[in-house]
Amino acid sequence: MRISKRLKKYRRQIWSGLALVFGAGLLALLVWIFHLDRTITTQFEGRRWTLPAQVYAEPTELYIGSTLSADAIEQELQRLGYRRVQELKDPGTYRRRGAQIELINRRFRFWDALQEPQKLTISAPARGIQSMRNGRGEDVPIFRLDPLLIGSIFPIHGEDRVVVRPDEVPRLLPAALKVVEDRKFYSHHGVDLGAIVRAALVNLRAGEIQQGGSTLTQQLVKSYFLDSRRTFARKIEEAMMAVLLEIHFDKQDLMNAYINEIYLGQDGRRAIHGFGLASQFYFGKPAAELQLHEVALLVAIVRGPSYYDPRRHPKRARARRDLVLELMAEHGVVDRDAAERAMERPLGIVSSKTQAGGYYPAFLDLVRRTLRRDYRDEDLTEAGLRIFSTLDPYAQREAEKALTQELERLEKARKQKKPLEGVVVITRPQNGEVIAVVGGRDAGFEGFNRALDAKRSIGSLVKPVIYLAALESGRYHAASIVEDGPVEVKLSNRQVWRPQNISHEYYGPVPLVRALSQSLNLATVRLGLEIGLPNVTQEFQKLGLEREVPQLPSVLLGALDVSPFEVAQLYNAFANGGFDTRLRAVRAVLDAEGKPLKAFGLEVTPVADPTAVYQLNQMLVQVMEHGTGRGARAYLPSGLVVAGKSGTSSDYRDSWFAGFSGSHLAVVWIGHDDNTPTGLTGSSGSLAVWARVMRSLETASLSASLPEGLEEKWIEFRTGLEARPGCGEDIIRVPLPLDVELPPADGCEVGVFDSIGERARQWWRGIVR
Repeated sequence: MRISKRLKKYRRQIWSGLALVFGAGLLALLVWIFHLDRTITTQFEGRRWTLPAQVYAEPTELYIGSTLSADAIEQELQRLGYRRVQELKDPGTYRRRGAQIELINRRFRFWDALQEPQKLTISAPARGIQSMRNGRGEDVPIFRLDPLLIGSIFPIHGEDRVVVRPDEVPRLLPAALKVVEDRKFYSHHGVDLGAIVRAALVNLRAGEIQQGGSTLTQQLVKSYFLDSRRTFARKIEEAMMAVLLEIHFDKQDLMNAYINEIYLGQDGRRAIHGFGLASQFYFGKPAAELQLHEVALLVAIVRGPSYYDPRRHPKRARARRDLVLELMAEHGVVDRDAAERAMERPLGIVSSKTQAGGYYPAFLDLVRRTLRRDYRDEDLTEAGLRIFSTLDPYAQREAEKALTQELERLEKARKQKKPLEGVVVITRPQNGEVIAVVGGRDAGFEGFNRALDAKRSIGSLVKPVIYLAALESGRYHAASIVEDGPVEVKLSNRQVWRPQNISHEYYGPVPLVRALSQSLNLATVRLGLEIGLPNVTQEFQKLGLEREVPQLPSVLLGALDVSPFEVAQLYNAFANGGFDTRLRAVRAVLDAEGKPLKAFGLEVTPVADPTAVYQLNQMLVQVMEHGTGRGARAYLPSGLVVAGKSGTSSDYRDSWFAGFSGSHLAVVWIGHDDNTPTGLTGSSGSLAVWARVMRSLETASLSASLPEGLEEKWIEFRTGLEARPGCGEDIIRVPLPLDVELPPADGCEVGVFDSIGERARQWWRGIVR
């Protein structure tokens, strides 16, 4: 009896313990489910994706009189992902017949207007656009193509996407996803038990997780809520969250979320999420314009974005694409003939360097720095802002090509043991727009931005600043004589500074125009000392250098570390006739709904005497005709007037060239990252890159009206003495103040009647102007 009572007592205790454990476990399970449910509803309901700011390039403007030929227009349309067709029906398509192009543009909201799709007929023979008419036959004077999406400002974890609405999703995409990834999508409740059992048997046999039975909902949970670990505990959590998602949201919401969330590839440190961005990244077009074979490839990539990367493994990707097409035909999504025609199509992947979802790290870095003055990082990486930039993709491409090809040529010709690096910055001086930034020879590499952050000794690029200070003093002009001879400067440490010309020769008395053109160090140092170091260093601040310049004699020969972007800002004032326009990379910012937030207007500030700048610029023209820039003539179109200056730092460590035309300014730097000598001067290195860049642009000659108080005179380049055509050696024409009288060159004495005639011509030119 006692034993029986004890057994009953033990049984009650055991059952009580089991009930307590079961109750505690059930409570823990309920708490866990409640936690998962709360996580889902708070994070997914009213879902707002992390939407990086999208950055667009400058739109291509078509107008009557433009020099764009039909070939150039077609190339631009192809770069934007427009599809050539026989019958024109849809936006993003075009048809060509000889010199005539018909297109239907895409709907696009610019910063100042919404442009709806319309038909446009363009007549553009080799000499340029002659006419443009809309679908009603009306003349169209100017038309903007939708701009190129050049990248995004994404958060540090690198997740990037372009969100698409259900009406922007190709009809075949959801159907293809169901056939390939989850055929019971509309019948299960988040988990497909049959698929899980099949996967479990495979995994038990292998002793590890080799196969998943995940539904689309589970894949969505994994991408949005969980990490990539493959454990049984994580699979249970994934399954439970999928069931809860199905309880709270309908199938259409889940499908649209999947289409915008799923991971589809990698571009450097940028993760490509969603079919909207993947369409741009792989095909250079919006998702709405995807064709059957393109939809099939993107669906194929879902299974393994790295394994089926069509750029790295095209055969593997094509085989998987064709399998997707086979499944689509087998399950009636498309007919067999359409699937077979699609299988015959190539992959159609755009180049990673030219695709419309491309990434320009150096320029985007400039955009990011510009916007951080007005926006928080969270706004830029999460709020879906639309940034309209000043980037000209054509200029960017030409700059990258010119730099890469010239660096390779220099390395081969000079048998460089270590690779050279380089930078190109291109601007439009009149409005300060930066249209291209190349931060290194590997333009797509996101790392150290040499264009903005490489502070290098600028060498003789400093000289125009010194000569401007001299001209502004009123004591000097282009024909003023300065001695190019030995110079000794006692320094504060009791040492003596003895600069040298690069040739180690002395040239004696020379006019300023020759000293600048031939980059004579000794004449420049003497000039700088005569006008005073304080006046020279102050000139840098006036021209836009935003830091103090040390008042040291070595600054007169460019012992000043400046970035290529800062050089562009300095020279911008020269190209602008003495007016400073702050360099800018952003035109306007819109919010996610398309409402304008900020426009970056033009800011113009007078910083130098326009008359002095005019004289300086004419001297810089002589640099290109008679000085260190004359080698550019082998590349530039005949008759194009440009101004510029070479720069070489000590021991040939840095090769520079900065110059401008009437509509563009470009700065080029070449050197080694470790600051070792290159053996290159500005003329033997950077000049060729600069000239090739300027040749590629539709640029105008430098021209400006002769300011009041100046007249043009003929002088000998070598001596600065007054001459006239047919008399004297190496005759050039320079602007000089009206009260300047020059001694004549040998045999070039100007008679009374010649002098009167010249003054009459000056008077007549003033009236004509």
